[in-house]
Amino acid sequence: MTIFSTKKSWINLTIWVLIIVLIIAAPSLLPVFRLNLLGRYLSLAIVALGVDLIWGFTGMLSLGQGIFFALGGYCAAMFLQLNSAGEFPNSIPEFFGLYGVEKLPFFWEPFKSLIFTLISIWLLPAIIAGLLGYLVFRNRIKGVYFSILTQAALLVFFNFFNGQQKLINGTNGLKTDVTQLFGQMVGSEIMQRWFFWISAVLVILAWFFARWIVRDRFGNILIGIRDDEARVRFTGYNPVIFKTIIFSIAGGLAGISGALYTVQSGIVSPQFMTVPFSIEMVIWVAVGGRGTLLGAILGAVLINYAKSLVSEALPASWMFIQGGLFILVVTALPEGVLGWIRKDGPKKLLFLIGINKKLETYPSLEINEQGEVKS
Repeated sequence: MTIFSTKKSWINLTIWVLIIVLIIAAPSLLPVFRLNLLGRYLSLAIVALGVDLIWGFTGMLSLGQGIFFALGGYCAAMFLQLNSAGEFPNSIPEFFGLYGVEKLPFFWEPFKSLIFTLISIWLLPAIIAGLLGYLVFRNRIKGVYFSILTQAALLVFFNFFNGQQKLINGTNGLKTDVTQLFGQMVGSEIMQRWFFWISAVLVILAWFFARWIVRDRFGNILIGIRDDEARVRFTGYNPVIFKTIIFSIAGGLAGISGALYTVQSGIVSPQFMTVPFSIEMVIWVAVGGRGTLLGAILGAVLINYAKSLVSEALPASWMFIQGGLFILVVTALPEGVLGWIRKDGPKKLLFLIGINKKLETYPSLEINEQGEVKS
């Protein structure tokens, strides 16, 4: 089996060529502000890939991916805060002084290490996702109950992080744009350009990793779980193991995404764990194309860029547009934009336009299914 199937290969290859060309050209064509936005959206595409793995391929609609996204962001922010805290008393982040904390909390200590931080960014969210997933899946909780449970877990984490003022600055979050990394301010132009390139490379690597996961037997079992879990169990496979593994992988991808987004947005806060943000992740995948992987990337980047442009012109209208877009996709394009393209959607649209033009010109004509005039 090749990476691309015969029918989809040219579509996927064309889209990837366009993506790579745009990524290479972006630093020269876009101002720093727009380039920073594109870097953020590329980082969001990584969490969208994880959502597609668990929802598009395994049939588990998670509304709590913001948990793992935020955990990755906090890991990165804690390291940057410590890396820049040398000028403050006791070498601890400045915000601790606001609450009278004089000694660094024990769980901050390991984040003085860059290696530990780089590992924890993806491993900590993956472990927590795996533990949460196992507890849920072993009790055979699925469908809408799984979605509600993940949303409930999201609210628990949000309220916990929101109330920890003395430990992680609570609702104010941890700022990263004024911290230092390798002698450069994280929010500086040069560092933001580097983060853009890192995001671009990692989203491509994440796609190849996700594509590798869903190939062959493992991917077939995931799809089998989505379509008929009881039959998969009857054939001798344990769905709990596969669902836990893929949920853990999605959590790790979300952590990487959260870390990249944090260093490019300049802050991490409990707002990453709000319900609307996790629902947006699902919308990106639904619009781009559930179960396509590449559609998840396109959905995350294009929808967020559209959100930015629309919000600048009409600040109060985006939520209505996003809701309408989701309804349109669910009702008219259930396989998303990429799925529509793969099923010759543009040709069918042109075909319908051609029929309409013929009927407008000659109202009395009868048109067959090929758009030809009946004799």
